[in-house]
Amino acid sequence: MKLIVNGETREVAAQFLNALLSELEFEGEWLATALNGELVRSAERTDCALREGDRVEILTPRQGG
Repeated sequence: MKLIVNGETREVAAQFLNALLSELEFEGEWLATALNGELVRSAERTDCALREGDRVEILTPRQGG
């Protein structure tokens, strides 16, 4: 299915947000995720179904100043 992930159109196999993170090799406890502009908590990612055209934002912390 086609999703918009961090502003880029991506073709993915994942049907749920947690599977998308694995598919795209995002790991760690410090990720923040949003689906169509709404925050998705880590505990909710397993049950968060994705649909064609959804906008997903995945944020990771960065070091620096």
